[in-house]
Amino acid sequence: MVHMIAADMSADGSLSSISDGLIIAMIVAYAIALFLFAVEAAYGRRRGLRANRLMPAAVGSAGASADSSAAPAEGAAQGGRSLDLDAAEATGGGDDLSVSVRRAEPEAAAARHAVGNVALVVTVLGFLLNAAQITTRGLAADRWPWGNMFEFVVAICLCSVAAFLFAALRYQARFLGTFVLVPVVLLLGIAARWLYSEAGPVIPALHSYWIAIHVSAAIIATGGFMVAGAAAAAHLMARRAEIQRAAGRQVAGVAAKLPDSELLDRVSHRFIVLAFPLWTFAIIAGAVWADEAWGRFWGWDPKEVWSFITWVVYAAYLHARATAGWRGTKATWIGLLGFTCLMFNFFAVNFIFSGLHSYA
Repeated sequence: MVHMIAADMSADGSLSSISDGLIIAMIVAYAIALFLFAVEAAYGRRRGLRANRLMPAAVGSAGASADSSAAPAEGAAQGGRSLDLDAAEATGGGDDLSVSVRRAEPEAAAARHAVGNVALVVTVLGFLLNAAQITTRGLAADRWPWGNMFEFVVAICLCSVAAFLFAALRYQARFLGTFVLVPVVLLLGIAARWLYSEAGPVIPALHSYWIAIHVSAAIIATGGFMVAGAAAAAHLMARRAEIQRAAGRQVAGVAAKLPDSELLDRVSHRFIVLAFPLWTFAIIAGAVWADEAWGRFWGWDPKEVWSFITWVVYAAYLHARATAGWRGTKATWIGLLGFTCLMFNFFAVNFIFSGLHSYA
């Protein structure tokens, strides 16, 4: 019996060591992919994307390439679409993001370079290493591997990369690689440096099947929201670039190679639509778990409050788009506010406030 226990402990220790080694490997893989995506964003040529429901190809531009260094003048044709500025809104030299830029069809084009294909392969490798790290840590701890902040960060990075890979393959949104992998690499670096804890048992409150339901739903939703936030940030950059072009200015760098801001707005909206029901379910499941564990569905715990605030902001985003017809920059800022609340709920609430969720 003693030998069997010692063997189990040795196996667990070996898996834990493998899991720790995989942390460094996946960070390196994601960092390399980030660098390659940045090279594509900066030096790739702007080429037309295949038409689909999310990214309709403009008339006469499908499959064509455009040199993004050229800055079209106001009212000039761009990729088969006309650029129509509302002169009444174009005050202040075109720097105000309230300028209205209208096209008959959004421009389905983005920076493309051979290194982008390599970056995508390296991202898949990082994803597999990420999944292997979570699996080995779960086996080493003999539990679901998201019982603390370190494990939660690693899991949401996995889901964020999975959501990005889905966007890259389904919507040709490879151009989001830089915007998604920057926070992924930063979060993993923070987790490895300041949040790391050895694989081991969790407190009794977390010994429940609800951790596989409630926490998993929150992790998957957070991954979707992260891709939506990355698309929102890219939208703001693309929007400003369009305004500068309309004012007759040259636009260079990554901003010049981004797709039409309307397409980025669509990508952000699509992932919020996918993630919001999961976040809703996570809150409901958390309330049911709270009733089983603490005898009440709601207790105004800081984590509960900020989870609900995040839900309200994203609900306001969807409501504004559905009823008020908000699109573009105004809706984007609401979405970014929701993502800010999400990150505040995870980091700030855990460190600043004390409550029933402080064990995280």
